[in-house]
Amino acid sequence: MVTVQKNTRRKVGKVRVTFTMPAMDGCDCLYLVGRFNEWNESVYRMQRADDGTWSLTLELESGREFQYRFRTNDGRWLNDPFAPHAPIKSDPEAQSLVHQPRQFSTN
Repeated sequence: MVTVQKNTRRKVGKVRVTFTMPAMDGCDCLYLVGRFNEWNESVYRMQRADDGTWSLTLELESGREFQYRFRTNDGRWLNDPFAPHAPIKSDPEAQSLVHQPRQFSTN
């Protein structure tokens, strides 16, 4: 699951993007990997909450689309089951996508 929020630190052109994965049996370490970190498999280690869910918040450029996946510490690659722009589920090599809006409503 991906949540996009306006950046409260007034960084122009940036949004806060929170990536979340549900709890998984047998997973004690999960990494977020994507185009935003040159597909480096060990840069963004996610944090596990008390209920077992995983999350990580990054500041990314607004108005961009990023491919991403999750990798477990035993090397399994996982797609985001709740991605806003999900890949074809039958393709194990497809990446999940997140698209950030260019502007946020001021309502």
